[in-house]
Amino acid sequence: MARGWESKSIESQIEEFERSKPPVSKSREEIRREQQRASIELTRTRVLHDLETATHDRYREQLEAALRHLDTQLAALDDAI
Repeated sequence: MARGWESKSIESQIEEFERSKPPVSKSREEIRREQQRASIELTRTRVLHDLETATHDRYREQLEAALRHLDTQLAALDDAI
């Protein structure tokens, strides 16, 4: 029974914290930029994984070029802020 009271207390503390935070409003441009960044970072993670497992030199070169391109895109997003 003590467990139930403890979890209720934690739950109410979390709810109180969520209510006390000021609402965050982002512009459509900020949301679009965040989504674009997340997409690029996800692609970058996949390219890095593929690069670790690549065995052919030509494929490794292509992956390295893709990685450079993704890094350039991320830098451009950072500069746009």
